[in-house]
Amino acid sequence: MALSIAKFIKMKRKEAGLTQEEFADKAGVALTVIRKMEQGKDNLSLTKVNQVLMMFGHKLAPVNHKEIEE
Repeated sequence: MALSIAKFIKMKRKEAGLTQEEFADKAGVALTVIRKMEQGKDNLSLTKVNQVLMMFGHKLAPVNHKEIEE
């Protein structure tokens, strides 16, 4: 099962033992960015999303949806 970006970020942040504020600071983004991401808002900057995902060694990339749904 694939996780949404919102669930992935929240899960990884909690695994790291960080509050939203601490994580935003470490990722170099505003606290509102982290909150929007974890709430699953759909109006996000791809640059900011990748900046946050890079904290966990990930980045957004095109994927064939059929490959992840099987």
